[in-house]
Amino acid sequence: MPAQRARLIALAAAGLMTIASASAAKAGIVPRPAPAPALASDQLDYADLADLADGTPIVAHVEVRKAAALKPEQAQGVRPGFARIYVEARTRAVLLGDGVGESLHFLADVPIDPARHRPVMLKGHVFVFARPVRASPGEVQLVAPDAAIGWNAQTEARLRGVLTELVDPAAPPRVRNLRDVLHVAGTLTGEGETQIFIATTRDPFAISVVRSPGVAPRWGLSLGDVIDPGARRPERDTLLWYRLACFLPRSLPTGANISSDPTDAALASEDYAQVIGDLGRCARARH
Repeated sequence: MPAQRARLIALAAAGLMTIASASAAKAGIVPRPAPAPALASDQLDYADLADLADGTPIVAHVEVRKAAALKPEQAQGVRPGFARIYVEARTRAVLLGDGVGESLHFLADVPIDPARHRPVMLKGHVFVFARPVRASPGEVQLVAPDAAIGWNAQTEARLRGVLTELVDPAAPPRVRNLRDVLHVAGTLTGEGETQIFIATTRDPFAISVVRSPGVAPRWGLSLGDVIDPGARRPERDTLLWYRLACFLPRSLPTGANISSDPTDAALASEDYAQVIGDLGRCARARH
């Protein structure tokens, strides 16, 4: 591996090899600053795993064999408090991706231990979320600074579930933006329906919130512009829930509420707030 290591270090020193951001490749998603790389995965939520896996070509369980810190002058764009390391690892299992060999090597950014003033090295078994490097077999590029996380069987089971949803041909598309929200009053007092239309990377989503006299508002999600009377809410910690809870705005953007009547507009805002409240907070450990 000396030649491959030298090549990576040379590219890093020239600013040509950096730790990529998976978010940049996701339509409609604004990149978020990542925290210190988490070497353990027990505290990661569903959204953390989905963030890392969504759109990522390679997800693998590897065993770190060697790790060495680069000198500061050998790395460009490393955040304060972090160091860049070179890692050689043996592939243990490929959860997603083709053409992954028996060994991988990559660069990773890790935090510096403030007490010891040394990088916190990756070690043992980890998951890597990466993309291949063209014309360099065995070399991969992490999709985010913290895209190497500690392995354990429980996290692998959860991660495999996320990946199964993502590769399903019928997987729900990513949310682009909230398009329109409209409330239409019914013929009876207290009766009405709020329709919420969401633009996605494929077919749109439509949410219907139905109000009936003496009954709490109820809502469901349809995949497409046509409202399905039997539509239901998505279950928490599923890909459909993630698409909505993690990427819909928490409050109505200016201009999204197209209800002309002030009373209808107020009800539309209330119904949208209920949908967001029922979806719940998109918990992430990787804030």
